[in-house]
Amino acid sequence: MPEYSDSDVLIAPNILEYPYSRSTGPVIGHFMTALRDGRIEGIRTGDGRVLCPPTEYDPATGESLSADATVDVGPGGAVTTWAWVAQPRAQHLLDRPFAFALIRLDGADTALLHMVDAGKESAMQTGMRVQPRWRDERVGEIQDIEAFVPETAAEPVTKIDTPVELEYRFTAGRAASRFLRNVEQGKLVGQRCPQCKKVYCPPRGACAACGVPTDEEVELGDTGTVTTFCVVNVPFYGQQLEIPYVSATILMDGADIGLMHLIQEAKIEDVHMGMRVEAVWVEPEERKPTLESIKYFRPTGEPDADFETYRAHV
Repeated sequence: MPEYSDSDVLIAPNILEYPYSRSTGPVIGHFMTALRDGRIEGIRTGDGRVLCPPTEYDPATGESLSADATVDVGPGGAVTTWAWVAQPRAQHLLDRPFAFALIRLDGADTALLHMVDAGKESAMQTGMRVQPRWRDERVGEIQDIEAFVPETAAEPVTKIDTPVELEYRFTAGRAASRFLRNVEQGKLVGQRCPQCKKVYCPPRGACAACGVPTDEEVELGDTGTVTTFCVVNVPFYGQQLEIPYVSATILMDGADIGLMHLIQEAKIEDVHMGMRVEAVWVEPEERKPTLESIKYFRPTGEPDADFETYRAHV
């Protein structure tokens, strides 16, 4: 529709277009075909330089170049110079601010003009690394590259997994074997030294202080006192319990050596030295000759043990 100005002069907008098709020729056709396939090609000149985008002749010598001389370049490259477009126009392919940039792709000696979708002007700088963002559907034109985007810097390698496995058979020995078979039956049985009268639970087969065999067995209850403990906060390979959890040394009633096990059914902050605890056993049909037959220890609710009863084990 005609428009009127203040001077009553008619003004009508017009668009002049010349839609046409052109042949690409062997070199540019090769380049466009590569774009359709998600690759970027350059062309090598007689003196070894690589031009990208490729041309049908060497601009320095005028020498004719063949499609047989095309080589893959990029896809990443470095910005050599750029101009920021703060207010894109309707004809621009991006509807947000972007940069026109000359990009020298890896392996090329000349720069390719394209857009960089950097998000903001402060993200642009000469020498920055960029990568192409390809369209999902490509037809063989330069717009198959929607835009270049800043290349995300790869994090440096600071840790590698180096699994180590040691496979071996452990022979428990007679004393430990008898102790574990009793555990399977739901009993804790220690051994008493014939000289110093200390009761070992778990037993070691000999007294560490006197060096004599400990043959006398002593059946103990499944209650005891926490003498020392730690809160496990660091995850580790093969971990089965959710952290944090408490591992403690428990002096079983009637024993003189502490037994290490887990404390549960108590808040972490409530666990303390002198706390009275009891064993929680797995079901009889599930027990095996291993300390895992005791799920964990839990507070009994009794008053704390007197410090003098366990001070030697702290």
